[in-house]
Amino acid sequence: MRALISVSDKTGVIEFARELEALGCTVISTGGTASKLTDSGVNVVGISDVTGFPECLDGRVKTLHPAVHGGILAMREKPEHMAQIKDLGIEPIDIVAINLYPFKQTILKPGVTMAEAIENIDIGGPTMLRSAAKNHKDVVVVCDPADYPAVIAGLKEKGSVSYETKYKLALKVFQHTASYDAMISDYLRTEAGFGLPDNLTLTYEKAQDLRYGENPHQKAYYYKEIRPQAGDLVNAKQLHGKELSFNNINDTNAAVQALREFDEPAIVAVKHANPCGIGIADDIYDAYIKAYEADPVSIFGGIVASNREITAKVADEMKKIFLEIIIAPSFSKEALEILTQKKNIRLLELPAISEKDMSGLDIKKVAGGILVQEKDNALYNEEDVKVVTEKAPTEEEMKNMIFGMKVVKHIKSNGIVLVRNGKTIGMGPGQVNRVGALEIAIRTACEDTRGTVLASDAFFPFDDCVTMAAEAGVTAIIQPGGSVRDEESIKKCNELGIAMVFTGMRHFRH
Repeated sequence: MRALISVSDKTGVIEFARELEALGCTVISTGGTASKLTDSGVNVVGISDVTGFPECLDGRVKTLHPAVHGGILAMREKPEHMAQIKDLGIEPIDIVAINLYPFKQTILKPGVTMAEAIENIDIGGPTMLRSAAKNHKDVVVVCDPADYPAVIAGLKEKGSVSYETKYKLALKVFQHTASYDAMISDYLRTEAGFGLPDNLTLTYEKAQDLRYGENPHQKAYYYKEIRPQAGDLVNAKQLHGKELSFNNINDTNAAVQALREFDEPAIVAVKHANPCGIGIADDIYDAYIKAYEADPVSIFGGIVASNREITAKVADEMKKIFLEIIIAPSFSKEALEILTQKKNIRLLELPAISEKDMSGLDIKKVAGGILVQEKDNALYNEEDVKVVTEKAPTEEEMKNMIFGMKVVKHIKSNGIVLVRNGKTIGMGPGQVNRVGALEIAIRTACEDTRGTVLASDAFFPFDDCVTMAAEAGVTAIIQPGGSVRDEESIKKCNELGIAMVFTGMRHFRH
């Protein structure tokens, strides 16, 4: 029995090689792995002794040789294969233990150059792994040090590794090499600024198994990108509370995405992935009070995201109700002492919570495929914003219009938001028509709607929303415009004394 071992991650490799040697296995190795094993007292056959050819080109070429791949790929049950390798002086290789150059670790290093990244693209490693995985019926292939014990156990107990184990190890190899190649492709593409390719391959790493999905009968898992942004939810540190659920993660992500719209102190409260209350102010305490008062019913059992440290003063208010999750860049020592008294609350710390994610993709699964788009990172283009009515909005109304548009782009379409003084007054998310959305926003408003500003995620196809808004006391409306019947809404605003602004940018969210 012969084993070829060549690893960049040397975790457990000495013990693995010693166990193989004790079982009568000849150990073949290369470069740094060979040196480490030899220094540890393992008898190693150098790869050049197998190939009859020296390692060259700074080690770029050492295992790409028929003496290696013939020994791996020969099918033992085929007499002609075995006769041929014997005639060629090639001996079978029965175990291949390889892990690849650390490409991921390299590209995650600050300031890494393209040259460094390219030098850490493994060639021989994936080739040997794939060869062994293809011939897994005859060859044991290991790409993960965590699998060394299972291989040794099989050899000790039965003198061989079971086919079931060999199959699982081969599958793991193909998953590993596919992820490795996808990572390289993605890195080269993004570094060059190229768009999406015709054949899109995505790779993610499992962050955790989840208890269940949206409902208890659904299995679920949490995967993370290879290079997530610093402010992405996957980088949050949980300070308190039980494990996050599928819905917790989804809802918290919605809160973080909405929070990134604001530079001033802001609080976003979310329930079932829709904002239910958003407040901005000069300090985070006042912002929280606004967000709470916006909808004190829906915030109960919801998610709260803050873009400033949670202080003891804010924590004292938060502890008065049941909140599932609070996520913030930091918590003061006193705030943690207050909030951790509540057993069921989850506290997440994400220092870069306000970092804008300008490069990410929005991906939606559909039957038989996926939809991929850029994230909706814009609000409007200044040159496209225009007052279309006889009455212009006041400076205060314009400030609230901008605030309202930042909010409405994060609620489900059709969406309407009523705002005043940096606070959401009423929200109408996810309706099949805009009138219904406005009706809900008015009906569920936390206070008198007179003097509010209305923001809509898309244009008004009719003037009915203008009429209803006027009856509710709305004084100004901001919307994308672009309907063939825009003039009807503009005319109605002029009749009713309402200012209207078009942004020229729609914000559907389905």
